[in-house]
Amino acid sequence: MARLRLNEFKTLYRYWKTGIPYWDHLLLAVLWSIEDRLIQYRASLAVDLAIKEWEEQHPSGVVSPIYTESRSETSTSLPEMRLTAPWYHSS
Repeated sequence: MARLRLNEFKTLYRYWKTGIPYWDHLLLAVLWSIEDRLIQYRASLAVDLAIKEWEEQHPSGVVSPIYTESRSETSTSLPEMRLTAPWYHSS
């Protein structure tokens, strides 16, 4: 059996109820459907806002790689190219 969960929708159902069983059942189904979508929307919005807030507090540490080019010891025509992560330290 469908039950309304939010007090706003329970109040609407109480005021709009007519006493005609098939009309009341249709009204309950419509209110229940709208209420379900509203709850899903509010939950989705809360999650999206929490994710946005967390991302603002914890910025991503994406950094660009380091590109270097030097003369090759083995070939005179081709340079040696190297792409490394910024946290890599050569010894």
